[in-house]
Amino acid sequence: MGNGPAPFSDIGKRAKDLLTKDYNYDHKFVLSVPGSTPMGLTATGLKKGQIFLGDISAQYKSGRTIVDVKVDTYSNVSTKVTVDEVMPSTKAILSFDVPDHKSGKLDVQYLHPRVAIDSSIGLNPSPVLNLAAAVGGGDILLGGEVGFDTASASFTKYTAGISFNKPDLSAALMLTDKGQTLKASYVHSVNASNTSQVVAEMTHRLNTLENSFTIGSSHVLDRYNTVKTRFSDNGKLAMVCQREWRPKSLITFSAEYDAKRSEVGPKWGLALALKP
Repeated sequence: MGNGPAPFSDIGKRAKDLLTKDYNYDHKFVLSVPGSTPMGLTATGLKKGQIFLGDISAQYKSGRTIVDVKVDTYSNVSTKVTVDEVMPSTKAILSFDVPDHKSGKLDVQYLHPRVAIDSSIGLNPSPVLNLAAAVGGGDILLGGEVGFDTASASFTKYTAGISFNKPDLSAALMLTDKGQTLKASYVHSVNASNTSQVVAEMTHRLNTLENSFTIGSSHVLDRYNTVKTRFSDNGKLAMVCQREWRPKSLITFSAEYDAKRSEVGPKWGLALALKP
């Protein structure tokens, strides 16, 4: 694929990852086996309360084609076929689930030196159409996304956003929820090595005039340990402690305490990811 601007989904992604990624309040186990052949396997187990969910994923690479197949606890089979360079700077992705015959979807992604376009269409008689586009120049990325349901002849979503990115900072402004929510985020690196970062996110709902905010931080203590914190105006305080005890093998502990519901005990979760 050619070099071009980041896709629309990258607007505000840096702040979102700092505030949400690795925060898990269940028990999760992931085992990845890359293998010496083009085939790779990943097994995932998740315990949510008294319910245990699991799946096994396989990925096969051959030339410009990648095939991903996943089988879950309920014997549902998800398949995704990705073909790179079907046309210059264009990638096509075909995905479908079995036995859900209405789940088929075709994505086409196009990357130009200044424009990134991602379109998708459901492969059924009344498909949902989605189109996202981003225009980039230097450190600024501007884009929008629309979704249209042909069955009801109505828009399912329309979103717009702009971001400004530098190695030590990132700022984004998003208009979401069909123009009803305005969200602003800012990420700043405290030191030159980017090992300590702070993040703030403010949300304003135009229809109710309600405001909410979340602040957080991420600190890389050393090459093995990372600590993240998050505090929201709803009184919830959360923390993540992650240790890489061997290359690409992580153990992550998450906890959250609701100060406004002190009678309820804190939530906590443990995730173990192994890659031999």
